[in-house]
Amino acid sequence: MTIIVPPPDAQIDFATALTGIRSQYLQDALSETVRTLSVPDIDKELAAHVPAQSLTTLAAHGLRGEMVFPVPLILTANPKLLGYYRLLYGYSQKEFYTTSTGLGRFKGMEERGTLRRDVVKDIPDLATALCLAGALLIGGIGAAKISAALLDDLTLLTLGPQLRGGANVRKGAAGIRTVFNAVHEIVKASVKTRTDSQMEIVNATGRKVLIEFAPDPDIIIREEMRPNVYRQIIAIEVKAGSDFSNIHNRIGEAEKSHQKAKANGYVECWTVVNVDKIDLTTARRESPSTNRFYKISDLIAATGHDYQDFQDRVVSLTGIKV
Repeated sequence: MTIIVPPPDAQIDFATALTGIRSQYLQDALSETVRTLSVPDIDKELAAHVPAQSLTTLAAHGLRGEMVFPVPLILTANPKLLGYYRLLYGYSQKEFYTTSTGLGRFKGMEERGTLRRDVVKDIPDLATALCLAGALLIGGIGAAKISAALLDDLTLLTLGPQLRGGANVRKGAAGIRTVFNAVHEIVKASVKTRTDSQMEIVNATGRKVLIEFAPDPDIIIREEMRPNVYRQIIAIEVKAGSDFSNIHNRIGEAEKSHQKAKANGYVECWTVVNVDKIDLTTARRESPSTNRFYKISDLIAATGHDYQDFQDRVVSLTGIKV
């Protein structure tokens, strides 16, 4: 029996990223910011925004109030620390920065460390709302369990999925780029212009064909019939995740994208996956809108029956000269 353990590449990347994140968003960043401020002024704001019982609970464990509770002085001095409190309270960016929470306009604080002029006046209200969440957190954990180590652990528990999600986004983008480049290799003799996200070719009939990145599906190919009127030719959805156990969920996501593409008039819908051992019978059942399934490994190798099929169909459907 052969046992194969994949290299822990993601965890290595996380460890590298964590060093920078600690200095920007976690307890290290909070301590550095507090060092530049007046502690009596911070205490005054804590007294104004935080229930006395919560501050007493923290003090009993030798912890200062700002470890859990943001105040306007701290958020103004270092807007990125909004990210620390978000992580501590256990909110993902997706659920935190929304119009329904009213927090969407504060996102630039965490991401860029900036305070827009139109939100400065709302920082006290932001602090009050966050401190209420902090009080609920303290009450829910219980006084006996509070410690600096636990608070750090809580931020890391929220951070982990965020880092993994970022890694998945990067992997997805790399997969889309790989497919885009594979198409370019096939049509490059007919390419007239190319940017990072679009190729323009001229086919055998003299018509312009655009091959472009798109939000949904990932890559689209369109032929211009007359100025600004297009025939939708191919929609390509790329699922670059290499986790075999999740491949069927990803194919389900591709199906949703292709249903939209079909409704928008695309003739062919292709799904490109990054898993070599895929049951095509099951895949076709899970995504009936997919006309063809291809594997990234075949497109990279640029050989074999499936690659030849991919190449032939790109040539035929775009109508380029060969």
